[in-house]
Amino acid sequence: MTDDATITVMVVDDHPMWRDGVARELAQHGLQVVATAPDAPSAVRIATAVRPAVVLMDLNLGATSGVDAITSILAVLPETRILVLSASGEQQDVLAAVKAGASGYLVKSAGIEELVDAVRRTAAGAAVYTPGLAGLVLGEYRRLAGTGAGAGAASPRPSVPVPALTERETEVLRLVAKGLKSRQIADRLVLSPRTVETHVQNTLRKLQLHNRVELARYAIEQGLTEG
Repeated sequence: MTDDATITVMVVDDHPMWRDGVARELAQHGLQVVATAPDAPSAVRIATAVRPAVVLMDLNLGATSGVDAITSILAVLPETRILVLSASGEQQDVLAAVKAGASGYLVKSAGIEELVDAVRRTAAGAAVYTPGLAGLVLGEYRRLAGTGAGAGAASPRPSVPVPALTERETEVLRLVAKGLKSRQIADRLVLSPRTVETHVQNTLRKLQLHNRVELARYAIEQGLTEG
């Protein structure tokens, strides 16, 4: 489990009261807020300087959108994870953010406890979504896999041969692709949640992917979700 004090967070939002309030709440819950930014250009510049583990990103940032900021930040800091926190739950906004490389997406109606948990899980490598949005993202990946279309920059394919997954890693991968959380997978396979997370991290490393949404897309493309 990651120590909260080691999770560095940057908050990006164009509303000062909202931005400062969220930063204050995260800090009060033990997370290390290292910076805030009011717009996309500032977000890219500051993120490059402070290198946060997680960027909490609004999408409506004025002239330059949060989606553009996501792309620019990840081009410089590919290991940084970006969690969108937006007033919009519209399909086009969710898919645009994920295709740009966002690790997860919450709407602003989320409570503070849900938000803090989402930041922690994002830092740990999970893909976190407001209930209902994960199915939307996975449904789009299934559609794209079925048509042979690409899905943007969110999940580049490895350029080297992929090491073989173990039978257990493949089992876990199938269940991740169905949207199950670690505890649900653990209950299904009679494993501990920690063991499930170990299999997930090993699979991410082998496949050179970054989060569970990319794992789900890989599983769909490989036909592992059939049956």
